[in-house]
Amino acid sequence: MRVPIFTIAVKGRNEMMVPNHVAIILDGNGRWAKAKGMPRNYGHTMGAKNVETISRAAYNMGIRYLTLYAFSTENWNRPESEVNALMKLLESYLNNCLKTAKKNHICIRVIGDISRLDEKFQKKISELEEASRDYDGLHLQIAINYGSRNEMIRAMQKMLNDYDAGKLDAEDLDEIKFSSYLDTAGIPDPDLLIRTSGEQRLSNYLLWQLAYSEFYFTDTPWPDFNEEELKQAVRAYSARDRRYGRIR
Repeated sequence: MRVPIFTIAVKGRNEMMVPNHVAIILDGNGRWAKAKGMPRNYGHTMGAKNVETISRAAYNMGIRYLTLYAFSTENWNRPESEVNALMKLLESYLNNCLKTAKKNHICIRVIGDISRLDEKFQKKISELEEASRDYDGLHLQIAINYGSRNEMIRAMQKMLNDYDAGKLDAEDLDEIKFSSYLDTAGIPDPDLLIRTSGEQRLSNYLLWQLAYSEFYFTDTPWPDFNEEELKQAVRAYSARDRRYGRIR
């Protein structure tokens, strides 16, 4: 889905194009903490605090959709103590989100297979999504127990169920129909993907949705990724020529 793009001027620089939807892989929390002589969980805690900072900066720049990779399907393979700490941190963050979302009119949506989360956590997600559903500020998507291959398999399972129930004909299947079965149904595809902390791979993140997105990689770890870093990423995006397969 393509949408109009905002323009802004930043600190006297030339006007630049602002992406409608930015997706971010929040990488480097553990390494950032280790470099400071602190435990990995300290990095995750500081990374969580940075979400609010970047969410506010993104909205003030004119970015309407922000999708953050918080916990992947592969992250269960980490040490149990770290996984448990991450789950507690995410649940605590969502608890605080109820107040923040209401104050700032943020529409929050969790993408991923939440069935593996405990029932209390699932209930909190449902309450938060329902409470913020009609807010018209930033649309914030948080990927928890998310993996793109898992998402597409679940989408195909839902399609097969609809086919067996007579709700879907094979002839109806196209890109738009397939997208409607994904966790991101109704959300425009990202214009820009940012990955922090130096790695240059997608790590099973939004593989379908990122088909025509621009990529931006930075060595800055997520806890240090601030408003100016976000502006640098948007400046780089603004200089790109997005042709969607066409010739100009």
